[in-house]
Order: sequence, then structure tokens, then C-alpha cells
Amino acid sequence: MTAAIDFIALDWGTSNVRAYAIDAEGRIVGELASDKGMGKLKPEEFEPTLLELIARWLSAERVLPIYACGMVGARGGWQEATYGQVPFDVHRALKLTKVATSDPRIEVQIVPGLCQSTPADVMRGEETQIFGLLEKYPDFEGTIILPGTHSKWAEIKSAQVTGFKTYMTGEMFNLLSQQSVVRLSVAEEGWDDDAFLKGVKDAMAAPQDFTNMVFGLRAKSLLTGLTPLEARAMLSGLLMGMEIKSGMDSFATGQVAIVGGVKLMGIYQAAFKEFGIDPLCDVDENFTVRGLNLVAKAQKEGVAS
Repeated sequence: MTAAIDFIALDWGTSNVRAYAIDAEGRIVGELASDKGMGKLKPEEFEPTLLELIARWLSAERVLPIYACGMVGARGGWQEATYGQVPFDVHRALKLTKVATSDPRIEVQIVPGLCQSTPADVMRGEETQIFGLLEKYPDFEGTIILPGTHSKWAEIKSAQVTGFKTYMTGEMFNLLSQQSVVRLSVAEEGWDDDAFLKGVKDAMAAPQDFTNMVFGLRAKSLLTGLTPLEARAMLSGLLMGMEIKSGMDSFATGQVAIVGGVKLMGIYQAAFKEFGIDPLCDVDENFTVRGLNLVAKAQKEGVAS
């Protein structure tokens, strides 16, 4: 098994870490995971955590390259990695950050995040998914959406990330549904398609009334019988409508692709369908691994440094 491994692709986020053993053909030949995310570790704890996770893949006879992305390279992570400034060419501008390690069996390098000065914005981890999508779809031109706690919209032109925006959609949903007065009217789980789409359309039609419409969920539950399940879906729709309104106004040309989990991709697809947009959703591809494959290839060819 160890001999078949060309490098390790490491996706180290705030909550979890996932390691993939990759062979010389770029295929996944092993996969390991742990709940020891960046948020649970001190800088000096990263190397022991990694060694414990991938022990079965290590050999005293070789140095195993490891390419890491995500919050492992954030301030307060293992080692703060550089940012690549947009416009960012995914094929020629890779500047990796080498981590000082004690174990001679590993060589760890962290993929740069992306930043832009105006308006100020940063990303870590999502850039690698963007690299992966552009490796598979090299002619893609348009907007890549990466849903999540902090959703990213990135504009792609000629294999360059020319700009991006971050939306705190997921975090705002959690805050409003769990800590605001609206929590009294919102179910903890469940879904209603019609309520969700109504929320999307209402927010896009009158974004200036967003906070009024959020409070309206509480009022409707008291006065008109809005159910907790409907309120949950409508709150999600209001937040997504705000995100889509801003994103479409900012990045209005070309194709649209969504990269993320199946559930979130389905929610975004439903919202875009209302406006006649059929986004690219490749549910079978691990774009993080594909992106780290691109990084490894660039390193071998002397493009990354």
C-alpha cells in the first residue's frame, strides 16, 4: 500500500481533517478522517495529530509529500500560509508554504488561500475546490458558487479567479434560528419547498426589507398560522435570496457552477431554477482532491514553489 502512494492530499478544516492517499495516476487509494479539526488544536499539536492519522501510510524508506489546504493554513492553524492576490492564475501562480516538521518521513506544504483588497475578502480551502473544477472543466467561464457556513461566489475568466465575495448565509441562518426571537417560531429540522422558494423570491424582490421580513416570520406564526417547518424553510429562502440577489448583481455573466454537498447543491439548484438558470452540479466529483492533484502536478513540473 505504501509503495502505491505518490502523495497525500490533506483537507484540514476547522472541525475535521480528511486525508487521501493518492497514487501516481491521481486516483484515491486510501482515505482516513478525524474530528481533530484546526479549531481543536494548538500549533504544536498538528504534526502529532497528522502522524497518528496517517501512520499506516508512512515508511522509513521514503519522504512522503503532503499537500494541505483549508484552515490548517490560517492564522492560529499549523502555520499561516500565504494568500494569493486576485486576479489569480490557477496554473502559474501557486506559491506553497512549507511547514517545518520534526518527522523525516513527511514533507508538508500548504496551498495558499486567496485574498482581494477591494472589497476586502479572503478564502481558505475553497480555492482548492476551484482549482479542481477548472482542471476538470478548463473552458469554464462564469461564476463558481461554494455554499457553506460562509458561501463563496468566485468569478472565473480565462482560468483566473478575477474576484470573489463571501456571504455569511449559513452562519446567519444558525444565529437567527437559534439565538434570535425568530427561534421561537422556527423548527429545528424539516423542510417546505414552497415556503423556501417564497422566501427566495421575496428577498430578491425587496432586499431592503430583509430584517422586516425576518421578523415577519415570528409575526406570521402568531397571527396567520405559519408553521415552524414553513418558517424554517422561509428563513433559509430569505437568506439565500439575499445572497443570490447580490451574487447575480455582482457576477452576472457566463455559466454558473455549484460545488458542495449534494443537499446544499440541491437547495441552490431549486432557487436558480426559479430564474431559468441551470447550474453545473457535478455531484460525483471530489474537487478538493482534484485540486490538490493539480497542485502536486504543478510542484513536479516546477510551477508551484
